[in-house]
Amino acid sequence: MEEYKRKSWFSRNWGWVLGGGCLSFIVIIVLIAGGIFYKVSNTVKESEPYKHAYTTTIENERVIEFLGTPIETDGIGNSSYKYSNGLTSAALEIPIKGPKDEGVIIVDAEKINDEWVYNLLYVKIDGETETINLLDVVRY
Repeated sequence: MEEYKRKSWFSRNWGWVLGGGCLSFIVIIVLIAGGIFYKVSNTVKESEPYKHAYTTTIENERVIEFLGTPIETDGIGNSSYKYSNGLTSAALEIPIKGPKDEGVIIVDAEKINDEWVYNLLYVKIDGETETINLLDVVRY
């Protein structure tokens, strides 16, 4: 009688183990990247320059004329926060949209003595050459 030696579980299922391991690794990486993106975008949206710029924009009559209401953010846009030698600066581009059109809020600010000073704060409406200066309304 001939003896039959059965293969080990791993040698029979190595493809599933390898595929499952790779898939698990990919899922973990995607979850970590998503978590980092969520945390960064939430931090930007909770910042003082972002809140001030958005609030000033949605209350501006000229912006409302061009975009209509409600005015909502349309993604995260570009943002840059820098801290160097006790000076904090922020440069933001916040995409916005309304029922009529879309645009972007441009913000350039510095934090001096625990207060934000806005060097630039304006809205650029898509397709328009003119910008809407929001510094004329409120100056900090």
